[in-house]
Amino acid sequence: MATTASLPVLRLTPHPNPATSHHHLHHQLTSSTSLTHLKQLHAQILRSNLSLSSTSFLLHALSLSSSHFALSYSLSVFTQIRNPNPNLSNKLVRQFSNSREPEKTLFAYQNLRGKGLGVDRFIFPALLKAAWRVKAVVEGMEIHGLGVKLGFGDDPFVETGLVRMYAGCGRVSDARMVFDKMSERDVITWSVMIDGYSQVGLFDDVLALFEAMRSSNVEPDGIIVSSILSACGRAGNLSYGKAIHEFITQNSMLGDPHLQSALVNMYGSCGSMELAQNFYDQLSPKHVVVSTAMISGYSKHGQVEAARLIFDQMTEKDLVCWSAMISCYVDCEKPLQALELFNQMQVRRIKPDEVTMLSVISACTHLGALDRAKWIHEYVDRHGFGEALRVNNALIDMYAKCGCLEGAREVFDRMPRKNVITWTSMITALAIHGEAVNALKLFYHLKNENMKPNNVTFVSVLYACSHAGLVDEGRKIFTSMAEDYNITPGLEHYGCMVDLLGRANLLREAFEIVEQMPLAPSVVIWGSLMAACWIHNEFELGEFAAKRLLELDPDHDGAHILLSNIFAKERRWEDVREARILMKQKGIFKERGCSRIELNNELHEFLMGDRNHEQADEIYAKLDEVVGKLKQVGYAPNTCDVLVDLDEDEKEEAVLWHGEKLALCYGLIREEKGPCIRIFNNLRICEDCHTFMKMASKVYRKNIIVRDRTRFHHYKDGLCSCNDYW
Repeated sequence: MATTASLPVLRLTPHPNPATSHHHLHHQLTSSTSLTHLKQLHAQILRSNLSLSSTSFLLHALSLSSSHFALSYSLSVFTQIRNPNPNLSNKLVRQFSNSREPEKTLFAYQNLRGKGLGVDRFIFPALLKAAWRVKAVVEGMEIHGLGVKLGFGDDPFVETGLVRMYAGCGRVSDARMVFDKMSERDVITWSVMIDGYSQVGLFDDVLALFEAMRSSNVEPDGIIVSSILSACGRAGNLSYGKAIHEFITQNSMLGDPHLQSALVNMYGSCGSMELAQNFYDQLSPKHVVVSTAMISGYSKHGQVEAARLIFDQMTEKDLVCWSAMISCYVDCEKPLQALELFNQMQVRRIKPDEVTMLSVISACTHLGALDRAKWIHEYVDRHGFGEALRVNNALIDMYAKCGCLEGAREVFDRMPRKNVITWTSMITALAIHGEAVNALKLFYHLKNENMKPNNVTFVSVLYACSHAGLVDEGRKIFTSMAEDYNITPGLEHYGCMVDLLGRANLLREAFEIVEQMPLAPSVVIWGSLMAACWIHNEFELGEFAAKRLLELDPDHDGAHILLSNIFAKERRWEDVREARILMKQKGIFKERGCSRIELNNELHEFLMGDRNHEQADEIYAKLDEVVGKLKQVGYAPNTCDVLVDLDEDEKEEAVLWHGEKLALCYGLIREEKGPCIRIFNNLRICEDCHTFMKMASKVYRKNIIVRDRTRFHHYKDGLCSCNDYW
C-alpha cells in the first residue's frame, strides 16, 4: 500500500520564561524554510496563547519571503493584529506595493484606518505607488488629503509620490499642480513629470519642461535624456532631436549604450535611418543594444535587407537581437525567412523566450503552412510555453489562418484561463471559416460568462454577420454596442455595417450610413462600398465611391483597377486606355495573384499561367484532365470577369490558368490519397475558380480548403461553406 509523504509538524512547547519562549519562537520562525512550516507555527502560536508579539514575529518571518502566497498569507495575519508595529506595517505595505497584486496595499491601508491607527510619512510613498499602479485615482486623492491633513504635504518624498500617482493615473494637470508647488525638485521628480507628459502624448510640454529643468540648474541624467529623445521621436521633431544629440556629445554622455540606442530610435522614428546609420557607423565598439535598435529601425521602414546586413555584421548576438531580426522578417511579410532564422537559433542552441515564440507563431500564421504550424505548437508545449495566455491566443489565430479550425477549437477548449482576446480570437476563427452561427453563439456565451466584449470583439461578430448575410442580427449587434456596452462605434464598425449591407445588395442603405456616420468615411469604408457595387453591378455608385476613395488616397491601386474594370464592363475602351495610362504613369500595378500549397512540409507557389515549376508539364496535363472531367458534369469556364480585349479562346485560357487551379492540380498529382488539399491565395477568389473548386471536390471526392484575402472556403461534395455568399 502506498504511503503519502508529509512535512514534519513543528511542535512549540510553551516555555516557563516568556523571554526565553519568545527567543525560541523567533529562532524557529527565522529558520523556517517554507510557508507550510510558517502556517504550522502560526497554529501553534494560537493554541499556546502566546502574546501578540509572537504574531508579530510570524509576520516578520513572512515579510522575509517574496513569495506571492506568503504575501497573501501575511495580509490575512496583518489584519488580525490590533496594533501592529509601524515599522513592520511600513515594510509590509512597501512589499505589497511592489508585488503582483498592489491593490492589497490599499486593503492594508483601509484596515489600518478602520482600526483608527495613525500612519507616518514613510508609508505614503508606498501607498501612492500602489494607487498609480492600479489606477486608483480616487483612493490616491484620499491619501493625498490625509497626507496634507497630517502635515506631510510638503515632504519631498510624499510630493514626488503624488506627482507620480497623478501622472500614472493620466491626471497630468493635477500632477503639474503638485509639481509647481514643490519647493525642492530633484532629478527624479523632473523625470517623473516628464514621463507623465510623455505617457499622455503631450510632447511639446515634455520639451518645454526639459528646457525649464535646464534653466533651474538641475543636471539631467541618462534616463531623462532618453525620455526626451523618445518624445522627439514620437513627435517627429528631428531638429530638437539633433539638438539633444549635440547636448549628449557636449556633456560626454555618448558612451552610454542605452543613450546610443535612444538616439538610433529617435532618428528611426523621425524617418531618418540615414542619420541613424551615419551615427551607428561612427561607434566603436558597437554594443548589441544599439545594433538591435538599428535592426528595429530598419524593420519599421520595411528595409529588411539593411536590417539583415546589421545582423550579419554583429560579432555577438543575444536573444533580443535574434528576436528583433525574426520580428523584422514577419513585419516585412517574409515569413519563410523568419522561420529559417528560427531554425538557425535552434542549431546554435539559443533558447527563445515568449516574445520570440509570438513572432514565430505569427510567421506561421502569415504563411498558412499547417505542417509547420503543428510543429511550432509541439515546440511550444515541449519547451514550457503552453501555459502562457498570449501564446495560446496566438495559437488560436495561427490554426484558424492555417485552415485548421479544429486545431483552434482544441487550443481554446483546453485553456484554463481565457481573456477577452481569447474569446475574440475564437469568434474571429469561426467567422473567417464561414461558421457565423457558431461565432454568434460564442459571442452570447462570452456575455453569459460576464466578460465584457471590446471594440475588436464587435468587429469580429459584425464580420461574421457580413459574410453570412445576417443583416437583422448585424443591425441589432451594432445598436447594442452603444446601448448595452457604452462602446462608441468606430470606423471599423461602420465599415463592417457598410460591408454587411453592401453584400446583401442593400446598397442605398449602405450609402446612407456612409453619408450619415459621425466620422469622416475612411479609405476602407469607401472601398467596402465600392467592392459591393462591383459585385452587384451598380456601376454608377461604384464609380462615385471609387472617386471619393481616390480623393483620400490618389495612389490606391484597388480604386484605379475598379474604375478601369467598370469602364471595361461598359465597353468604354477609351476610358480604359486612359485609366491604364494614368496607372502606368503613377507606377500603380494590379497585385499579381499568387497561390500557395504546402505538401510534405514544402511550399509551392503558382502565379497565373506559371510555367516555372519543375513539374509544369505534368501540372498542365493534369489541368487538361480535370477540366475535361468537370466539363462532363456541366462545367463551363466563366470569362465574364476577363476585362481585357481578347478573343473568347484567349479569355478561356486566361481563366483556366489561374494559380488556384494550378495549385489544385499539383495537389491532386502529389496527394492522390490525401484527405484534404489546402490552398492559400493572396487575392479574393474569382467566381470561376469558386465554381471550379466546388465541382472538383465532388468529382475527385476531395475536401478542398482555399484561403483567399478575407476568408476560408471549405469545398466538399460540390458545396462550399460560404453557401456561395462571399
